[in-house]
Amino acid sequence: MARGDFRLPGRFVLLRLAVPMEGGRSATAAGSGHGEEGARMRWVAVMPAFGWRWLLALSSLPSFALLLFYPVTLESPRYLCMKGKIAEAVHVLETRARVNCVSLPSGRLVSGHRTELHDIGDASETAQLVTSKKNNTADHGSKSEIGGFTAILKLLSPNLIRSTLLLWTVFLGHAFLYYGLVLLTSELNHGNRICGSEEGAEVTTTAHINDENLYRNVFITSFGEVPGLLLSAAIVDKIGRKLSMSSMLYISCLCISPLMFAQTESLTTVFLFGARVCISASFTVLHIYAREIYPTAVRATGVGFASSIARFGGILCPLVAVGLVHACHQMAVILIFITVMLASGIAVSYFPLETSGRKLSDHVAAA
Repeated sequence: MARGDFRLPGRFVLLRLAVPMEGGRSATAAGSGHGEEGARMRWVAVMPAFGWRWLLALSSLPSFALLLFYPVTLESPRYLCMKGKIAEAVHVLETRARVNCVSLPSGRLVSGHRTELHDIGDASETAQLVTSKKNNTADHGSKSEIGGFTAILKLLSPNLIRSTLLLWTVFLGHAFLYYGLVLLTSELNHGNRICGSEEGAEVTTTAHINDENLYRNVFITSFGEVPGLLLSAAIVDKIGRKLSMSSMLYISCLCISPLMFAQTESLTTVFLFGARVCISASFTVLHIYAREIYPTAVRATGVGFASSIARFGGILCPLVAVGLVHACHQMAVILIFITVMLASGIAVSYFPLETSGRKLSDHVAAA
């Protein structure tokens, strides 16, 4: 896992590999949305008073501050072992052990497919630092040089093609739903005013932008991601990844179904709040699952490519959430969203395995 292959996936992969196995998924789920919530707080506070230019400038400041931590960011020991950089991997492990006030298991970390450990003292103190099985020569040659186009081909290998195609589908659907619900927060109420008024043509864009209720409604629905993150952290290890995602997607269908018909502004906000809670929880669990289903050799590439596919969902959602709402086709819009939710939930059920409690694999053959 290279530090900077893909911006968003790199953040999640690094967090996923840095946290302990026990409770690590919950920590990832609970911590993955803090940046997004901070961005929405800035949007609500800055946008109405100062405009989008100041919002953009202030939003970029945390990124520059983050660069200060880059030199002290530790690389993944698993990745270093895959590359044969055993000394660096040991140094990272020793640093993490020192920071956490614990000692490493006795033994010697060895490059290659085997881990040779020497008993020192009580046998209970001896534990494997890296677990791997001996694979064929072809897989051994690919473990250190895999990358670029070859890595993408690995994603479509017989062992991974089912997981890859389903993951692309679910990522595409989640991005469409996530960003689409953000747009619906403002567009539904605006569309109701236009379609419900005989003088809809007189409702100007300026009135829409300056509507004070817009910022309030966006703040309320965006705040729904907080319970969504907490919910994902609570259920991700208890009921498993697949059931967590599918249940949240199906519940979100129930939340937005009443919006097929025009509702009051308050009810619209309440229903969208519930949908945002569910989609946020499901999307967070999806990011965790994606990093567990891929082996170390292609993890960063696989998750990064899936995240890139998701961007097409973000591109398509305005055509539905904005265009069709303005054309007074609210029922069609909600039916499309429900269809995407159901399709994503069904795709989740076809994932080949449940990764809860499953150790991360290193090689494609072991996936």
